[in-house]
Amino acid sequence: MTVRAPRESLIRTPLTWLYVPGDRPEVVAGALGCGADVVVIDLEDAVAPDRKEHALRATAELLGDPAPGPAPVHVRVNALDGPLAENEIRTLAGLPGLAGLRLPKVQGPADVHRAAGWATTTAEPGPEPALAGRLGTGRAARATRTARTVRPGRAALAGRGTAPLTPAAGALPAAPALYALLESALGIEHAFAIATAHPALRGIALGEADLRAELGVRDDAGLAWPRSRTVVAARAAGLAPPPQSVYPDVRDLDGLARSCARGRALGFLGRMAIHPRQLPVIEAAHLPSPEEVAAAEQVVSAAAARGGAQTLPDGRFVDAAVVAGARRVLALAERCRR
Repeated sequence: MTVRAPRESLIRTPLTWLYVPGDRPEVVAGALGCGADVVVIDLEDAVAPDRKEHALRATAELLGDPAPGPAPVHVRVNALDGPLAENEIRTLAGLPGLAGLRLPKVQGPADVHRAAGWATTTAEPGPEPALAGRLGTGRAARATRTARTVRPGRAALAGRGTAPLTPAAGALPAAPALYALLESALGIEHAFAIATAHPALRGIALGEADLRAELGVRDDAGLAWPRSRTVVAARAAGLAPPPQSVYPDVRDLDGLARSCARGRALGFLGRMAIHPRQLPVIEAAHLPSPEEVAAAEQVVSAAAARGGAQTLPDGRFVDAAVVAGARRVLALAERCRR
């Protein structure tokens, strides 16, 4: 079990994560410059079965570049208990442009360990012949060399605030950052065990579409406990607050804003998106208002001046927990100044 000491790095914590289909390189290229904090190339639900191989090849070609774009790039692979995930993880894990792997439908700690094992035992022969042909001789060779070495820590938004997973001399290559998606009743039951399963695990998140289907949930009330469970498990494990699951109606921006406000109240931070138009709404919903910033500054100033528990002139009681919350608000507000 890996429990990390909680650390506040909210200035660098991503707020917007944009899913893009891996079999459409032109869409991926556009997404990289659209302002998302993290771009997530999807090899799973967004790609038809007969396009999976093409999606993997295109993604490997992109990630052969150490800096594929201004935003860090994660990849959501296919289900770990299916026939595709192992090859996808072995192919991508050592590429220099990869910032993280998102693991769908994680049921328990064993799934995380299996994925980490695949990521650290990339096949020695290098890319398959078809993949090598797609990448070109030089890039394929570079991908092969990279797969046999430790992937360097990226100075990118999603990797900041955490130490690179550098192995000791003679150890196996380090796994890339892993993110577990909880999309089943069993995954929710094992949330904390998953969150503490492996040092490479950097976050957990909820996949609500599959969970709704399994539970037979018809409205948001049925997801209240799984949502809170995910938030609590992440924080108990010392991980960043999880992002919300996607809001499926890309035209309903008012509904998205209301849903984000409810998610923020539950402890989520940021959200997955499926269209660039959702990004500014998500960011605005999770950044503190001017009134919240002013109130937080007052709390921090009072604590610095007098210390200890106290009551402010407006009647608010201030203790250590309130001060910590105010500092989190100011850390988030700092994003607006950068």
